[in-house]
Amino acid sequence: MAFLTAWKRTASRKSDHRTPVSSLHEALDQCMTALDLFLTNQFSEALSYLQPRTKESMYHSLTYATILEMQAMMTFDPQDILLAGNMMKEAQSLCQRHRRKSSVTDSFSSLVHRPTMEQFTEEEIHAEVCYAECLLQRAALTFLQDENMVSFIKGGIKVRNSYQTYKELDSLVQSSQYCKGESHRHFEGGVKLGVGAFNLTLSMLPTRILRLLEFVGFSGNKDYGLLQLEEGASGHSFRAVLCVMLLLCYHTFLTFVLGTGNVNIEEAEKLLKPYLNRYPKGAIFLFFAGRIEAIKGNIDAAIRRFEECCEAQQHWKQFHHMCYWELMWCFTYKGQWKMAYFYADLLSKENSWSKATYIYMKAAYLSMFGKEDYKPFGDDEVELFRAVPGLKLKIAGKSLPTEKFAIRKSRRYLSPNPVSLPVPALEMMYIWNGYAVIGKQPALTDGMLEVITRAEETLERSPENEFSADDECLVKLLKGLCLKYLGRVQEAEENFRSISANEKKIKYDHYLIPNALLELALLFMEQGRNEEAIRLLESAKQNYKNYSMESRTHFRIQAATLQAKSSLENGSRSLVSSVSL
Repeated sequence: MAFLTAWKRTASRKSDHRTPVSSLHEALDQCMTALDLFLTNQFSEALSYLQPRTKESMYHSLTYATILEMQAMMTFDPQDILLAGNMMKEAQSLCQRHRRKSSVTDSFSSLVHRPTMEQFTEEEIHAEVCYAECLLQRAALTFLQDENMVSFIKGGIKVRNSYQTYKELDSLVQSSQYCKGESHRHFEGGVKLGVGAFNLTLSMLPTRILRLLEFVGFSGNKDYGLLQLEEGASGHSFRAVLCVMLLLCYHTFLTFVLGTGNVNIEEAEKLLKPYLNRYPKGAIFLFFAGRIEAIKGNIDAAIRRFEECCEAQQHWKQFHHMCYWELMWCFTYKGQWKMAYFYADLLSKENSWSKATYIYMKAAYLSMFGKEDYKPFGDDEVELFRAVPGLKLKIAGKSLPTEKFAIRKSRRYLSPNPVSLPVPALEMMYIWNGYAVIGKQPALTDGMLEVITRAEETLERSPENEFSADDECLVKLLKGLCLKYLGRVQEAEENFRSISANEKKIKYDHYLIPNALLELALLFMEQGRNEEAIRLLESAKQNYKNYSMESRTHFRIQAATLQAKSSLENGSRSLVSSVSL
């Protein structure tokens, strides 16, 4: 039986919690209007426009909660996170009331008496996709607080229900019985958003977590996830812009910070261009334009974009804070420590994501100043470093990985006669994969190498202490990265290998060893030595545990392993083809 016929035949059914289908179409139109307001920087107006119907319309409630979640993701403010989480719960409850008692998952998964989709109204099938989206967004909020995915897994049945619902709805859309209703593009857009998000996220996870998730029924295919999101982005649906934003986040953040730094920048530019043309002053799109310029190594162009983003609107300071963070790194790449300090200082005063990280960065930049440089506000780096451990923040009971790293590094300053960190700003730059940015510009890489070489010479002249081995190995890692990007491959390899050779001497910074193996593997991959690279990556993954930023390193190891194996497979296929010819 045709799906549309079934919808029309059952749409007249009424109950206290159901609204007519025409109201569903009206709600979707109004939510599209609200999104348009949001994308033109009219954030408060968008929320005010939606608010009156958030108690009755699942789409108004979901869109309202989505905007609040975007705000929470920008601020990391505990109150914003709580507000977004509570609103998403309310939206979920409203969707639950609109769902059929026998849900789509029950219907499809039942081994006995499997009902057909004829029993679902158009509104009920939208309730299914909205309900799944609420669960997915709540999981996304949790993931931001805990990079190691433990909380994502702890979501258990909720996340599984969302995943299963999307899988079943995707099967429905692909089936021959599916017939499109009037609001089909919005429904399909919702399915593509969820299926794409799940597949993409799961495909990136480290193997140890992936095996656990596969055991309970999860699986992820990166290519299928990207395809679904790209199809969703190209459609004219309520969720098209959400698909675009997710893809832009994937290309400009996830594959960069949690990957090997190899970004599909052409695809990101193609996605962004029509939205930047339509919303030339849209803060979100100006921000992504800045990210793209930075990844390309066009630092001055990136700075202009981020400054333009700040000027475009004054209502949500959170966008300014995101830009301040990026501007801080842009000036770090240029070695302009005073400007980088200025933005770290602004963040420490205005943003509550992680005071410990911001104060650490302020101290880090001050330590890069020359002896003759004036230090603003009478700040002293030693006192700032000493303040960092006391600023520890827990979001939903979890400490941020970057904050934990900053606190560990700062503890050495608690001694009455502290031993200074050699290049703390450049070490944190490594954590955020900044060397893949300066590597696009030889002049910037040369400048950074000069700073690192001076730090190395200072360490050689200094008396030995308990941190000497750690500091020397850190400098070797950063020096090796610069040498790699300058094409001095043999020297880079020697620096990376020296870290493993001194493994037993390292007392505190145990993260350096698996990361040195990772960087050596990436160096080998560039030379086509993929089998050697895979062995190094396997060693880094299996032989080292409980070190700083471990989850982030595991994400990068996973991305590198997949890339190396793919290159080997492609090479084998090419060889077979040439032999056949």
